[in-house]
Amino acid sequence: MSWIILALLSAFFAALVAIFGKIGLEKLDTTLATTLRSGVMFAFLIIFSFFTNTFQNIKQVDLKSLGILALAGVSGALSWLFYFSALKKGPASGVASLDRLSIVFVLFLAILFLGENLTIKTFIGAVFLIAGVLLFTL
Repeated sequence: MSWIILALLSAFFAALVAIFGKIGLEKLDTTLATTLRSGVMFAFLIIFSFFTNTFQNIKQVDLKSLGILALAGVSGALSWLFYFSALKKGPASGVASLDRLSIVFVLFLAILFLGENLTIKTFIGAVFLIAGVLLFTL
């Protein structure tokens, strides 16, 4: 399966997170809701890893990879804590559109830390993305 199809599937399921999350937050504290969601994700991913036989590759994980993945996990947890807090207080479409500014953040962080190039095309795309988010939320 191509990365484009995988990314589109990711976007679709991210949209479902906003919808189900907004409904599920009606009577719950955002931290508890995020914790429950993360527990379900953890259980689902453990089962999925067993069925796809990916746990056999656990020996390939070194300390550096584990540390970087731990940072990614903390970043993801903080992202979801803030996302669910925003979702509780704001409209799902507005929160989701502001959350997509992560694309712009990724662009600039990838330039700084991964050595990716900023082209005129990606710069214009980022400007349009920011403009679209502003139109969506204002």
